[in-house]
Amino acid sequence: MDEALLRSLTPGVLAVLVRRGADFAAAEDAVQDAMVEAVRVWPHDEPCDPKGWLITVAWRRFLDATRADSARRRREELVDEEPAPGPAPGLDDTLQLYFLCAHPSLTPSSAVALTLRAVGGLTTRQIAQAYMVPEATMAQRISRAKRTVSGVRFDQPGDVATVLRVLYLVFNEGYSGDVDLAAEAVRLTRRLAAAIDHPEVAGLLALMLLHHARRATRTDPDGGLVPLSEQDRGRWDTGAIAEGVRILQTALSRDRLGEFQAQAAIAALHADAATAEETDWVQIVEWYDELVALTDSPVVRLNRAVAVGEADGPRAGLKELAALHDTLPRHTAVAAYLHERDGDLATAARLYAEAAHKAPNLAERDYLTRRAARLNSTRNAGR
Repeated sequence: MDEALLRSLTPGVLAVLVRRGADFAAAEDAVQDAMVEAVRVWPHDEPCDPKGWLITVAWRRFLDATRADSARRRREELVDEEPAPGPAPGLDDTLQLYFLCAHPSLTPSSAVALTLRAVGGLTTRQIAQAYMVPEATMAQRISRAKRTVSGVRFDQPGDVATVLRVLYLVFNEGYSGDVDLAAEAVRLTRRLAAAIDHPEVAGLLALMLLHHARRATRTDPDGGLVPLSEQDRGRWDTGAIAEGVRILQTALSRDRLGEFQAQAAIAALHADAATAEETDWVQIVEWYDELVALTDSPVVRLNRAVAVGEADGPRAGLKELAALHDTLPRHTAVAAYLHERDGDLATAARLYAEAAHKAPNLAERDYLTRRAARLNSTRNAGR
């Protein structure tokens, strides 16, 4: 049984049912029933047209369920309106499904969960494991999301920016359980890029590929974080880097710069450096200037302060940092790093310890704690 094929067909089948007029929640249930039937039947009798088979079975499951409801007359009309058999639609319906799952009425977490279920074809259990929440909790979240979008029809163009935000959120979740969400986000973004000609979609795909290329070097064998400057660049995925750079260059050539293209350009400059010392920080600062102009994001300004500290020296970076509010996430960690680069080890050690208490996860907390301990040990040894 080819589970990857089944998952890849799921969004297109669901989109066809919704476009035919099926309520989203009922359509999704019907598609799940069809997938269960496929698991039972295909190993012994695989159809010539798997997608067409799924559409036929799912539509019949939907009609069976509809006949059990009270609005019988309308349901009989749906039976009469059943389209004649023919070639299954291509990517257009799937594209609309991306927009539906990223509907602005959904919270980001609900949009992500619904996208993984409807577009990604993941089970509720897999999504729950990836987010480390009980399966019942995730089931409720997905159910609420389905109800929210049930009345939405494909009569207006979707918001590409919202879809990209959802896919970016999926990518940043990384890996947990038996589903690699970063890899899943790359797969879904590839499909979106195949369905729509948009420079920011290409920019996001390039960004994901360039970051994903460094995946194997970001942690040590014990799970500890390895900063970019200390990663083994010989283990980076050069194929993914080359593809990401090629996609980015094509997107930039269209002269419609967006934030994902700018982020990808920064990632490409890091990937292009054979060593950390050879990083072109001056160009990186220039790209951060573009990114600030596009987003005016305090987080972007925080990252820019680090880049300025590398390009123009730590005191220049600290001057940029002073203009930002100290409640920003990782502000204290950045201050610690810049003070360490400036040679103020006592202040840096204190700030690293403070940043460790604010760390959003265990791996980051352990890393910052070790940095503080190492600096304190260096200071004590020098006395």
